[in-house]
Parts: sequence; C-alpha cells; structure tokens
Amino acid sequence: MALPTFWFLVIAFLWTGYFVLEGFDFGVGALLPVLSRNEAERRQVLATIGPVWDGNEVWLITAVGAMFAAFPAWYSGLLSSFYLPLVLVLTALIARGVALEWRGKVTARERVLCDVGIVAGSALAAFLWGAIFAGLLWGGVLATVLGGAFSLTLALVHGAVFLALKTAGPLRARARRAALGLAAVALPVAVLALPGIPSAGAVGGGFRVYPLPWLAALAAAGALTAAVALLWRHREGWAFTATAASIVLATTALFGTLWRAPLPGMTVAEAASGPYTLGVLTWIGLAALPFVLGYQAWTYWVFRKRVTA
Repeated sequence: MALPTFWFLVIAFLWTGYFVLEGFDFGVGALLPVLSRNEAERRQVLATIGPVWDGNEVWLITAVGAMFAAFPAWYSGLLSSFYLPLVLVLTALIARGVALEWRGKVTARERVLCDVGIVAGSALAAFLWGAIFAGLLWGGVLATVLGGAFSLTLALVHGAVFLALKTAGPLRARARRAALGLAAVALPVAVLALPGIPSAGAVGGGFRVYPLPWLAALAAAGALTAAVALLWRHREGWAFTATAASIVLATTALFGTLWRAPLPGMTVAEAASGPYTLGVLTWIGLAALPFVLGYQAWTYWVFRKRVTA
C-alpha cells in the first residue's frame, strides 16, 4: 500500500474515532437541560462523561496533527476555506471545556452560566462539524445546513442512547424516550442527505464506478433504524453499538467520497507530504498508537458501570 493511501486511511480512522466518541458527549452536553430535572440529575448526567470527555478530544488533536504532517496542502486548503466555522468550533470547544471543568467549583448562580456553556458549546460544535464537511463535499447553503442538522441530530441520538445505557431510574427512562423521538428526526434528515452523495462523488465516476459512499450511507441509515428497534426492546447496549455503527458508516461515506479528491482538483497523492516525511510519520504512529488506544480502552473499562448518583 502506498504511504499516501495508508495515511489517508489513518486520518479517516482518527476522525471516525473522534466522531464516535465525542459524538455521544456532544449529545449528552446538549441534552443536559432537557433530561435533567434538578441539580442531582444534572450532576448524574455530567458524571457519565466526566472521566472521558477530555480524552475523547485527543482524537481531534491527533487527526488534525496527522493532516498537518501528512497532507499539508489538504490541511491548508481546509483551513483557508472554512476559517470562520473552524474558529467557531474551536470557540465552542473551549467554552464547553471550561464550563465542564469549572462547574463543580462555582456558586449556584455561576453554575447556570456553566450549563449554558456546556449546552451551547456541545450543540454548536456538533452542528458545525457536519456543516463543515457537508460544505467541503457539496457547497451551498442548503447542503451545509442539512449536513449540520444531520450531524447534530445523530449526536443527540447517540448521546441519549449513551445516557440510557449509563444511568438508572427516571433519568434512564427519559433518555430512552428522547432517543426514540430524536431518531425519528434523524432518519428523515439522513434520507434527505442521500441524494447529494452521487454528485459529491462525481469526480470518481458516480455510483456504478465507485459505490462505497452510497452503500455506506445507506448502511448508516439502516444502523440507525436498528438502534430504534433495539431501544424498543430495552437493549441499550446494542442500541449504542448501532448508533456508533451509524456514525462509523456515515464517516466512511464521507471519506469514501473525499478519497477521490480531498479538495477540488487535488488527489490524495498530490496533497501528501514527501516519502521521507510519510515514512518517519509511519514509524512514529506505529510506536505511539497502541499506547493511546490501550489507555483509552482501559479508561472506558474502568468507568463502564452505570452512574446511579
């Protein structure tokens, strides 16, 4: 396998991990005032993501760093084309992170401001990531808004299912009902987004020549439908697996389309760094990645039980 292809797959893997893991804590943060009825429940909601949210953001840092090193032309083109939305994403992530860290150290009045930061930062970041990548693929206001809406609703479903999996009692029941209702919104949005995939992948020859984006997008909608069926059966663990699979498949459709041209008029090979740089990056990545994955797996294993108080 050529090194540019290998590093494109690595970057796709890193973004996929980020969207799956950060997706549920975006959803949890955005749903904070909807599902919690008092301060005790708000603490319970935030305790589900407290040990992991900052570790999830490591995936973003790693993905962006890998893009900068392996595909500098792609990185610079993306940054210059979406400078304002990327600044807004960064602002949302900073506001959210500060609010999550400070909430337990301030007065009741100041906690209200922290809650606003958590909710607004989570919802805005979830929306903007979808809008940015939809704008990269399709362009146009309608497609950008549709991509942002799909990203936000999918994160909300993912977060609600995660809360149903990690909490107990009335909060768990409310999270399950919210997930079912939000999925009813996310599915039509996903269906509306499907017709844009062939035009986005036109550089690759359309569906007959390059069917991966279409098939992955259809499978993502199928996984989301399966999550609804599993929630009806009170199988929260499998439902969470299904929503995670839906995000994985949607991201596969995204990068399957970008594979032919990460930026208009630019192939993966043209956007890549030189062979020496990619070779050094490969050795560094092979040495570091197992430790990062192992640590994150250990963290989730330690905090795998339900949060009851």
